[in-house]
Amino acid sequence: MPGTIGELSAVELTTAIRKKEISAREALADHLDRVAEVNPVINAVVTLDPEGAQELAHQADELTASGAELPLLHGLPMTHKDTNNTAGMRTTQGSLALREFVPDADDLIIARLKAAGVVSTGKSNVPEFGAGSHTFNDLFGTTTNPYAPALSAGGSSGGVAAVVASRVQSIGDGSDMGGSLRIPASFCNVVGFRPSTAVIPMPSDVNAYAWLGRTGPMARSVEDIALFMSVTAGSDPRVPHPAGLDPAVFRSSLETDMRGVRIGWSPDFGIGVPVERGILEHLERQLAVFEGLGAIVEEATPDFSEADLVFGNTRAMDFAAGLGPILERAGDVIKPEVHWNVNKGLALTARDLIETTAARTRLEAGVQSFFGRYDLFASPCAQVLPFDATLRYPQSVAGVASETYLDWMRSACVLSATGLPVLSVPAGFSAAGLPIGLQLASNHYTDMQLLRWGRAFEQQTGYAAVAPVVEAGAAAGAPFLTTVPA
Repeated sequence: MPGTIGELSAVELTTAIRKKEISAREALADHLDRVAEVNPVINAVVTLDPEGAQELAHQADELTASGAELPLLHGLPMTHKDTNNTAGMRTTQGSLALREFVPDADDLIIARLKAAGVVSTGKSNVPEFGAGSHTFNDLFGTTTNPYAPALSAGGSSGGVAAVVASRVQSIGDGSDMGGSLRIPASFCNVVGFRPSTAVIPMPSDVNAYAWLGRTGPMARSVEDIALFMSVTAGSDPRVPHPAGLDPAVFRSSLETDMRGVRIGWSPDFGIGVPVERGILEHLERQLAVFEGLGAIVEEATPDFSEADLVFGNTRAMDFAAGLGPILERAGDVIKPEVHWNVNKGLALTARDLIETTAARTRLEAGVQSFFGRYDLFASPCAQVLPFDATLRYPQSVAGVASETYLDWMRSACVLSATGLPVLSVPAGFSAAGLPIGLQLASNHYTDMQLLRWGRAFEQQTGYAAVAPVVEAGAAAGAPFLTTVPA
């Protein structure tokens, strides 16, 4: 482990830069040194622009010296998820079809991070087009878990989770349709947050009304999640959703009192979602943390009986709309799971879409019935522990065969179908030392209160402080890091 800079939270590091205790260039140097140290093991960073980052860090230090007002993430080094467009930097989405693509403009989440003072350094690995919750592709290879480098880091924000866990950076941007922020957070012992609909808007030329996919943060503390949200939340005129939440909400106090908070816990979401027994036994013991804080924990669940239908058809439609044209141009180099999901979307009938809309309406009614009785829903985040990184996905979970590449992700997918804000928090380790995450969900647009409850759990446990020991020679495969030419 290098010096103490990599261990600092985003709040701590930006405060130190603001006070001139650490320069942006020093923070960047530590970040790049850490990439050089751990990336040969975990293969999480796939594109790096050290020269461009050094210029940005130099500009940040000049701004510090000028005495000007500094943005909230001033001087903070960060790689970005390779599905999020970064202007002037190759953004491949993990696909051979986009191996040379360089966007002209930043996606909104990247633009807001840059405006907040982030020093962009490169891109982190993803599964092809973010499809699936295990990070591998034919362009860059497989990202592995800092806690066990022969195992999966999760996905699709697996590269982000791995660099945050490895102390390369304190926070990172990700995205989540079927668990892509939450499952890698669970696998890598970090915090992952899927916000409410359009809290961080996602402008689209194809479907400005899309609601299933989200962008959001990963960090090693809930406090840093709130900091990230405070600079990326806020409405955008290109997205015709409700205004969502004012960014200032995320600058309010994280303190909370959990006495009397009613928590519904479900091991299987009431629909028989299979989860490894060791995960359930561990999480059921962790529920005592909430009870110790004065909360009331009971086994209860929203009615998820139609959540699989809502998620599966909505995802398929979104895949067909967004990726159908790319498949037509370059389908021969795109993985079969993407073909399957796009083709499912193209095969949907008007009746399918009518039934999906009706099912979503009933699902929402069940969700509101649940929140009429409870404040918080707790559940397993991942159904399995981190698995062999050479697999495409687990072939079975707790003895139940996986028929598609999505089946082992249902614990996250069914909550995606509700549209609720969902938080994954580190909840300890298995007997073999593998991270386990707890998934918490609250009602629509109660995002800040959800973060408060997650932080209350975090303060009692402190699991995210347990850092991985990433040793050279432990990699499952060779790194594929590409450096941007000067």
